[in-house]
Amino acid sequence: MTWSEMQPLLEQGTVDTLYMVLWATFVTVLGGLPLGILLVLTDKGGLLQNRPVNKVVGAIVNIGRSLPFIILLIALIPFTTFVVGTFIGPTAMIVPLAIGAIPFFARLVETAIREVDHGLVEAVQAMGGGIPTIVRKVLLPQALPSLVSAVTTTVIVLIGYSAMAGAVGGEGLGSKAVTYGYQRFDTTFMLVTVVVLVVIVTVVQLIGDGVVRLLARRGRTA
Repeated sequence: MTWSEMQPLLEQGTVDTLYMVLWATFVTVLGGLPLGILLVLTDKGGLLQNRPVNKVVGAIVNIGRSLPFIILLIALIPFTTFVVGTFIGPTAMIVPLAIGAIPFFARLVETAIREVDHGLVEAVQAMGGGIPTIVRKVLLPQALPSLVSAVTTTVIVLIGYSAMAGAVGGEGLGSKAVTYGYQRFDTTFMLVTVVVLVVIVTVVQLIGDGVVRLLARRGRTA
């Protein structure tokens, strides 16, 4: 396959991949952030200590993290079809991508929140601050650099998931690699696809690292 033939395929695959990953990231953050905060608040010694709730939520998160994505993808076909109307295409893949990433991101959020100095929490409590205030004014701002790192890691994981989704009708670079590379024995196209994925991951990592360093500098000068 010549470059002129590969270019439109790679461009469309890249657009589809970014579309799936960005929307899945948005949904993942919306679902995983409160879930991770809940795991911290309901844990032993937490502001909303509730061991039964913590155990149930923790078990759900652990089960979600333990399922291989390709199996989850297939198992969610009926649900994806119910939500989107189809289980094929980049829009349909957002559903399993987000559901697969939410438990992963929730654990990263939990770790980030636990790193916040408990003395700051106690200080806000002493001034009469409630749990919503503590979450908004202390936990989230103090954990922001770690949360940005968590989002960066999640985006990279979703890029890998999207490549797998391409093998079962999800479009994107994974689909192009399978259809035009693997099935047609075009090693060159396969290698170019891998290079494009590596470039995307590298750019995402550089942007994430840059934002973390910027937040860290602002934190030191604040």
